Amino acid sequence: MEAPRDPDDPIVAVATASGRGAVGIVRLSGQRMAGFAGSLCGQPLAPRHATLCTIADATGATIDRGLAIFFPAPHSYTGEDVLELQAHGGPVVLQMLVARCLSLAAEPDSSHRPRLPRLRLAAPGEFTERAWLNDKLDLAQAEAVADLIDAGTEQAARSATRSLEGALSHEADAIAEALVELRVLVEATLDFPEEEVEFLERAAALPRLEALRTRLDTLLGSAKQGALLRDGIRVVLAGQPNVGKSSLFNALVGSELAIVTPVPGTTRDRIGETISIDGVPVRAVDTAGLRDASDDPVERIGIERSWAALADADVIVWVRDLTRAADPAHAEADAGIAARIAGAGAAQRVLVVFNKVDAVDLADSSVDSGDALRVSATTGAGLDAVRRALLARAGWQAHGDGVFTARARHVDALRRARAHVGDAIGRCAAGDAALELVAEELRQAHDALGEITGRYTPDDLLGAIFSRFCIGK
Repeated sequence: MEAPRDPDDPIVAVATASGRGAVGIVRLSGQRMAGFAGSLCGQPLAPRHATLCTIADATGATIDRGLAIFFPAPHSYTGEDVLELQAHGGPVVLQMLVARCLSLAAEPDSSHRPRLPRLRLAAPGEFTERAWLNDKLDLAQAEAVADLIDAGTEQAARSATRSLEGALSHEADAIAEALVELRVLVEATLDFPEEEVEFLERAAALPRLEALRTRLDTLLGSAKQGALLRDGIRVVLAGQPNVGKSSLFNALVGSELAIVTPVPGTTRDRIGETISIDGVPVRAVDTAGLRDASDDPVERIGIERSWAALADADVIVWVRDLTRAADPAHAEADAGIAARIAGAGAAQRVLVVFNKVDAVDLADSSVDSGDALRVSATTGAGLDAVRRALLARAGWQAHGDGVFTARARHVDALRRARAHVGDAIGRCAAGDAALELVAEELRQAHDALGEITGRYTPDDLLGAIFSRFCIGK
């Protein structure tokens, strides 16, 4: 059973990624660490100055020679005293430095050095969690730290930086402050029930609420875009065997990852690759061809997995064969696929793409693709249109440099805040005399916004958020 973590314990961890590198960093954070830092490095450390020093083990043997930087509280990342040791980036060396820090903290005090209460290894995300606890970051900014580390595209990195700078937090806080003003107004009116309607009219409560709903609509739209940018778009290519799914998949990802042959059922399992389209991470997945019957048990498993992948897709690229558009048997099989997709409630997520446009005469009246996109996986014709269309089907809209990253929980909190404001507007517009209910709607809207920055966030959610960080951050 894991011992409970004491937030007052000094902590230590390797802050750089695992593996070998030219430089590695060991980070410590805690209160009253100046004396300990000097003892570890063998000399006093000037605040925020890089000091070349030798760190030895308990016997005096040199572990490594490198740089030490001491950041006194509160002017540090965590708001506590922070010591960073920059050494050679071998994993053995870094672990030796961590072990030396732990052993030095446990040694009896023989040099008037202030002893640390109990230096221990940091949990994942604990440095950033302490930055949040010490008001260096709010929760949305803390999450943006992890998003910046995990960013898979340049635009995702820039957007995470905007969130780290407070793009989401500042607007959420501004709306929350406006809600507080309205809450004060409504709750004060409760003391004068005979004048409440006139009082709210004079204070323009309803127009102010409607303006707040508009601001929430705008912020919610931006947050949805930010969530797409952070989480990426899961795109699944599906269709009958031999319609060119694997060829189109290879063309989209720019690599021959999927095997392409004229033999039906070549693709037996899902094949995935993450690409960037206009800076948006897109996880493209090729699947086994969909058909009702197969004598191959392996192919049947692949078909089952294909349907499972469609259920999880943000966008389903339904690939159809333009050369067989007029074939009754082929059209009947496509109708069966369409019915099953519609039955699963996924029709709105489908992007129909007719492949092999290079192999047909479009002037032939028997070739009919309707309003669907036409593409050639062989020549690349129509690929750009497919890329634009799948972003649009996922709900992505280009916002230039104004996009910030967001998470599903941020979107959910904004939706709830908007719903509560909408209910408050409905009660005010209807002349509902139960202002206690209006006040309660405004309180719940305010609390929902507070979840974004961490002011009213449950402890179990905080644990889930920080546990997904890398150790040392």
